[in-house]
Amino acid sequence: MKAAVLREVGKPLVIENVQINKPGPNEVLIRTAAAGVCHSDLHFIEGSYPAQVPVVLGHESAGIVEQVGSEVRTCKPGDHVITCLSVFCGHCEHCLGGHMSRCQSPEVRRQQGDDPRITQDGKPINQFLNLSSFAEQMLVHQHAVVAVRKDMPLDRAALIGCGVTTGVGAVIHTSNVRPGETVAVIGCGGVGLAAINGAAIAGAGRIIAIDVNGTKLNLAKHFGATDVVNAKEGDPVGQVLEMTKGGVHHSFEAIGLKQTAEQAFRMLNRGGTANVIGMIPLGTKIELDGFAFLGERRIQGSIMGSNRFPIDMPRLIDFYMAGKLKLDDMISQRIKLEQINDAFAELKRGEVARSVIQFDA
Repeated sequence: MKAAVLREVGKPLVIENVQINKPGPNEVLIRTAAAGVCHSDLHFIEGSYPAQVPVVLGHESAGIVEQVGSEVRTCKPGDHVITCLSVFCGHCEHCLGGHMSRCQSPEVRRQQGDDPRITQDGKPINQFLNLSSFAEQMLVHQHAVVAVRKDMPLDRAALIGCGVTTGVGAVIHTSNVRPGETVAVIGCGGVGLAAINGAAIAGAGRIIAIDVNGTKLNLAKHFGATDVVNAKEGDPVGQVLEMTKGGVHHSFEAIGLKQTAEQAFRMLNRGGTANVIGMIPLGTKIELDGFAFLGERRIQGSIMGSNRFPIDMPRLIDFYMAGKLKLDDMISQRIKLEQINDAFAELKRGEVARSVIQFDA
């Protein structure tokens, strides 16, 4: 099968032919239909986060089940599925406590001594986040997929597997935004737009979108933003504090920078919560004014929107089918696998919300 392989950090991905194994007892073989080009992959390409090379990247995807192992109960051949990188074991402390996105059980991966899931000429190729969706097929644990309704377009379903779940989930699950509360979202890429959309679904009274790109700010209005702040036109914290007469109840940092994480905290009202969704580079230190904590302000992380993906993803699809989740306008372009390096370059320049690879294109 064709796959996009990262062989050296800082270098473009290479389209190569690799081999995929047969499903084990708890594994599912999927024919990839669509994969989103997400900024998280770019962090590993550029070295902000460590990558074990060679590796097939990609983690935001949807497809059709081709084969299943003997113990698989979550899906069957022919099912349309969404994948999720926060694969869970189902019986650890985090899973049993209802926090499946925190699961780190090694049993969802092939063990040492087992044949690797992906190879090339007999040599192992690393699998990225238990998925590797920049490939024509994926071999994953059964708890990394959820079957969805077949009338859902798979190119839009792919977005739910990471960016949408991350943004909407951070609002609804991690920060528990309630009707009438005020929200600020810093960064209007795919995840930020999803957070804005999630805040609208949750009934937030005021949703402030913050970015330096005017086109993205206009798009944010379509996703539910009631106000926009162009950070090029002055201090965004000062603008938010003035607009809200004291700050917001919830802020969401969807870029992954020291400066914007600190801004997310500083724009809170008393009792507010700042949520860092973006992947801040390893080793970066965040500096906060300790006095602000006396006002019961909080800052916290969010991993994959604190999701319970077998439950959440079908519900998000229902939201889309009902016209509440704005996935159509999140896709900036549909591309072929061979265009992937151009898509990452456009993503880095901030020109697109989401590019989606279509494997039947």
